[in-house]
Amino acid sequence: MSNNQGFDGACACGTIRYRMNREPMFVHCCHCRWCQRETGTAFALNGLVEASEVTLLQGQVEIIDTPSNSGKGQRISRCPRCRVAVWSNYAGAGDGIHFVRIGTLENPEAFPPDIHIFTSSKQPWVNLDGGAPAVPEYYRPSDHWPAESVERYRCVVPLK
Repeated sequence: MSNNQGFDGACACGTIRYRMNREPMFVHCCHCRWCQRETGTAFALNGLVEASEVTLLQGQVEIIDTPSNSGKGQRISRCPRCRVAVWSNYAGAGDGIHFVRIGTLENPEAFPPDIHIFTSSKQPWVNLDGGAPAVPEYYRPSDHWPAESVERYRCVVPLK
């Protein structure tokens, strides 16, 4: 449910319930082969939000360290019962940014992709007519993100 307190989400079995207390900084639709393999589908839809803005309402996530294309790995937070991933943390952004799985929100339609990434490996039958920019690999956030989102990110992950 989305309300004035945030945006609620859950795993498939309901053991894990959480609230995203503010809108994501930016929403990635990732078409890389790693995301395809992890999700068992054509892409992953992730909303980047400060970890401090995600409240666990019920249950305790199980954190699974998994490999990633970058070689730095990612930590996927899953329901220990149904195994659904509710968010990830990537090494580049550290523990401060959750990549919330938009499909686990009660109203996922509220957050369409802001950008399609790694489209060089997208499935050929996926049509990208939604109007969001599409890039063949990754991108420089300052080229696409609103200034407010860049600032939010920099407050959590200082530039190196």
